[in-house]
Amino acid sequence: MTDQPITGLAWVPEACSLPTAERPLRLTEFDALFNQAAHSSERSAQHLRLSLAGDPDLEATVRDLTARESDCCSFFTFTVAAAQPGRVQLDIEVPAAHVDVLDALAERVNTAQGGQ
Repeated sequence: MTDQPITGLAWVPEACSLPTAERPLRLTEFDALFNQAAHSSERSAQHLRLSLAGDPDLEATVRDLTARESDCCSFFTFTVAAAQPGRVQLDIEVPAAHVDVLDALAERVNTAQGGQ
């Protein structure tokens, strides 16, 4: 599994209890969110902050996706804040042992933003 590129699923830790067959589908959901709504991101060692913009249902979409991810990957801490409909700030934090997972997510966000 370590020979897979970070764009594959090699970075998914064993602590993730999502069934292996469902992992590509979940990743597709995150990619769709990043591609459609990510406008900016800020990164520190164990924290990724995303500014998202989209339709008025964006907050519900983000809350649903992050709640399902928290159920299978309890090492994530997601904080969702919406200042107004269609504008969401998503903070993602991980413990030091899972920084590689955050690295992979940050890379996917960067790709969605056109490599900015």
